Amino acid sequence: MLKIKKGDTVRVIAGKDKDKEGKVLAIDRENHRVLVDGVNKVTKHTKPSVMNQQGGIIQKEAPIDISNVMYLHKGQPTRIGFKILEDGRKVRVAKKTGDVID
Repeated sequence: MLKIKKGDTVRVIAGKDKDKEGKVLAIDRENHRVLVDGVNKVTKHTKPSVMNQQGGIIQKEAPIDISNVMYLHKGQPTRIGFKILEDGRKVRVAKKTGDVID
């Protein structure tokens, strides 16, 4: 089970975009990669098509490895653990503060 979910705010902790923050747009569970808004921008050359009539050069985010991002809880990077509550629900917990995330 992955500890990062879509919609989480994360900080990049390694690579060319180190210390940048953004929201997780998508997760590739099979390859353990995440797509983070505004991080790891790449230049893509596109041919004209029905969707993009102009074509040309566009900037888009590329996936980065999930091990290179860290969850942000109240603006602070923290590791994530799991806890079973009294009612039987399994929830994510911030290791730094002990707060329940969801």
